[in-house]
This record gives sequence, C-alpha cells and structure tokens, in this order.
Amino acid sequence: MTAAGPASITVERRVEWSDTDAAGHHHFTSVLRWAEQAEFVLQERLGIASLVSGQCPRVHVSVDFRRPAYARQVLEVDLSVVEVGRTSVRYAFVVRGDGATVAEGVVAAVFMRDGRPTRWPEEVRRLLLESGRVEGERYARSAVDRSPSGAP
Repeated sequence: MTAAGPASITVERRVEWSDTDAAGHHHFTSVLRWAEQAEFVLQERLGIASLVSGQCPRVHVSVDFRRPAYARQVLEVDLSVVEVGRTSVRYAFVVRGDGATVAEGVVAAVFMRDGRPTRWPEEVRRLLLESGRVEGERYARSAVDRSPSGAP
C-alpha cells in the first residue's frame, strides 16, 4: 500500500452469463455489483471489512453507460474514494473492457450502527482518505478468456 491520497483499487471481473440480459450484453445492474465487489476488496485490503461490511447502505447511485460488455469478457473495475464525510463515503468507479469505458458512476453510502448514521472511527476515516492505491485483484484466466471478446 502506498500512502498517496484517497484509497483506490482496480479489480478484474469476468462477465458471467448470469450478468447478461435478453439483448446479449451485460444487464445494467451488473455494473453496480461489480463496483460493490471492488469496494469490498478495497475494504479487505485496508483491513476494515469486518467493521464496515454490511454497515454502509447506499444512499445515492448514479451510472452512465457507455458501451456493452459481453459474456466471458474480462473487465477492469477501478474504484476510488472521492469524499469521506462525517458519516458518509462517496466512491467513483469506472468499468473498462478491451480498453474502452463500459460504464462509470458514483456510489454514496452511510456508515450505520443500530439503525442510525454513525461517525466514522478515526482510523477508518484515515485509511479511506490516505491509503492511496492498494493492491487489486486479477481474474484467473483460462484459454477461453484469451479469445477475442464479443457476443457469443
């Protein structure tokens, strides 16, 4: 982990068949799951997952869709902390496939305890704001993953 500003991470994910819709490309909700998976990996890398996982409901989501992604395509999901408030956090994310942006957006969540917004513990706040880029996660590739992407 390098100390250089807000925490960020890049994870790879493969578009699974269940991530697609009747049009043959990713379902719009898949993008939110991929961003949420990246958030959880970031929390694990920062050592805060056991404290905050399941404690941060979403209060705002905004996504712009740029192009389709297809089953078996390997994507990169970049997630960065943009802002940490007294009880909230805002992340920006970009999903890329084959060098092009698939989707980008913002997710805001609030840290909750006993059903109420709760001030971030100082150590968590510091880690979110000062951890810089942390080690991501790469997808284990098979021979199929190395074939050209596109509709099956």
